[in-house]
Amino acid sequence: MKKIRNFSIIAHIDHGKSTLADRLLQLTDTVSDREMKEQLLDSMDIERERGITIKMQAVRVYYKALDGETYMLNLIDTPGHVDFSYEVSRSLAATEGVLLLVDATQGIEAQTMANYYLALENDLEIIPVINKIDLPSADVEKVSEEIDRVLGIPPEDCVYCSAKTGEGVKEILEKIVERIPAPKKQEEEELKALIFDAHYDQYRGVVSYIRVVSGEINLRQKIKMMSSGNTFEILDLGYFSPQMTKAKTLKEGEVGYLISNIKEIDEAKIGDTVTDAKFSAKVPLPGYKEAKPMVFCGFYPVDTEEFVPLQEALEKLKLNDAALHYETESSQALGFGFRIGFLGLLHMDIVRERIEREFDIELVITAPNVRYKLTMNSGEQKLIENPNDYPDVQMIDVCEEPYMGLSVILPNDYMGSVMDLVKEHRGIYKKTEYLDATRQMITVSIPLNELIANFFDKLKSRTKGYASMDYWFENFQLSKLVKVNILINGEPVDALSFICHALKARNIAKAMTEKLRKLIPRQMYEVAIQGVIGGKVICRESISAMRKNVTAKCYGGDISRKRKLLEKQKKGKKKMKSIGSVQVPKEAFLSVLSASDT
Repeated sequence: MKKIRNFSIIAHIDHGKSTLADRLLQLTDTVSDREMKEQLLDSMDIERERGITIKMQAVRVYYKALDGETYMLNLIDTPGHVDFSYEVSRSLAATEGVLLLVDATQGIEAQTMANYYLALENDLEIIPVINKIDLPSADVEKVSEEIDRVLGIPPEDCVYCSAKTGEGVKEILEKIVERIPAPKKQEEEELKALIFDAHYDQYRGVVSYIRVVSGEINLRQKIKMMSSGNTFEILDLGYFSPQMTKAKTLKEGEVGYLISNIKEIDEAKIGDTVTDAKFSAKVPLPGYKEAKPMVFCGFYPVDTEEFVPLQEALEKLKLNDAALHYETESSQALGFGFRIGFLGLLHMDIVRERIEREFDIELVITAPNVRYKLTMNSGEQKLIENPNDYPDVQMIDVCEEPYMGLSVILPNDYMGSVMDLVKEHRGIYKKTEYLDATRQMITVSIPLNELIANFFDKLKSRTKGYASMDYWFENFQLSKLVKVNILINGEPVDALSFICHALKARNIAKAMTEKLRKLIPRQMYEVAIQGVIGGKVICRESISAMRKNVTAKCYGGDISRKRKLLEKQKKGKKKMKSIGSVQVPKEAFLSVLSASDT
């Protein structure tokens, strides 16, 4: 155990985590030059295309240090985007130390701070690594001073490297061996292993990623899941290097995987404790806090026959992504589907793309919304995330909406435009901290509903891409909320209804009705599209009728003949309108996503 080191790489998005992981694999000869490719641990196509890490990846390498000893290093590469911070928190529970990566050209960013505090909470050894020192715009001295001032870590503790060229990577390996502690020897002898991640293999069932905390686990051993009490036999055991490599045993302090005869996805809960079936542990490991979904929206299959395949796809993704929450719902316009909870908009976009790619299911997605807290006149409290569950206004006593803490790191020049943006989105200013002479960090409180309405894109555009942000849940605050229904020819379309603040209702409804007017095809009669709060119409757009010139054959003669024909046509259109139904195309529902951004 003295020669085992378990560590994670944490950083802001695009600061070079996956590239550094590549160099560590190359330098320790874990992967040959022939097999090497960029972002080796990013196994999904979508990760490689977007250049981001979505899933954490565990890998074991062996390193012969300068002291002549060979050490086993278990590395976990983590995502950098704020939506996937839950993945980071899970990986930190399986390690004793972290490499905190900071870009030498950009300095400390919002997620750098958030991940630093996560590591502190877990009481881990932190090694700051200043990356990208080979770039002409790198300012190593300035960044090391910033780390000293903001994080309180002296410059002499920093390691300087270029993950791209490999410069300084050897020093990082030496620091890992020297400063990250070996796993602590546990007093109890019985087996306890933490499941910190899992994925579903269609041929072998559930593959659980484990960290052995005490005891040892062997091939063909009978194990018990402590949350359910169910027992299984281990059919395969091993570690990642980075391919799955078989082993007969995993000892205390080691990280690896196990495959047993688990076919039901619910049996392998992430955060569960694995123990021996005969000599079971008395107390399970602490596990993880449940991830709280922030953004909700409806996923409906375009083809209603694909409802069951969509359910199976979500079950498999749920194992791969512990933060995913879903339940069935139905809509008059779209049929049966699922109401799904996500950690943020990027999380939603990734899940949508994975379902469409990996399972070949075409989806219609309703507008994203958040969870509101309502106190009824009877004193009962309700949490509402689906606009169709919103009760009658007369029954509601108090409405509350979720507020997020938001920290934005930005250059001084853009302070005015960012403060205007915060004001537009109903944000409340809290404080400013100066990081150095050119950059500062502002902290504000902002409604989550406003944060998901294109806030990040507008922030990047107003600061020319220089700002970075991090957010966290604060509390529920009183708010004046309304439910807006969209009527097409007097009939409400449940999939298009939404909840928002009273001040913004008319603007959002107007943008939505204008888009629908352009997207819904013309009928033989006039179609009215209205935004309605209760019984009050707040906006209206009309799609004019397709018109046949019935008077074309009347040339010359008495005007009364033309009038008679037009009157007859008018009556026909009125009758058609009373029995006609408007088909709303798929594009109209998809347009709601962008319409709600206004």
